[in-house]
Amino acid sequence: MFYVYILQCNDDSYYVGFTNNLDTRLKQHNAGHYPNAHTVNRRPVKLVWHSFFNDAEQALQVEKQLKGWSRKKKEALINEQWELLPKLAKKHFGR
Repeated sequence: MFYVYILQCNDDSYYVGFTNNLDTRLKQHNAGHYPNAHTVNRRPVKLVWHSFFNDAEQALQVEKQLKGWSRKKKEALINEQWELLPKLAKKHFGR
C-alpha cells in the first residue's frame, strides 16, 4: 500500500508527499527526522488529506500532479469540493 498525502504546516503552507507508511512518515515530519525537508522549520504539521494506492508508480504520478496544483485547488481537494476542481484547473491554465 502506498499513500499520497497533504500536510498543513504551522506556517499554513501545504506539503505534498508520498510514503508506504503514513503513520511513521507523519511522526518523522513532526520529529524533524529529515533536516533538509520543507517541513522541518514548519512544525508541527497535521495531516489534512490522503489517498492510498496499490501501485507505487500511480501514487508517484498523483504526488507529482498535486505538487503542481495551486493552493486553492489543493484546498478544494482537502475540503472535498469536487465541483470546484475543473473550474480551478481552467483558471490555473488561463482558460
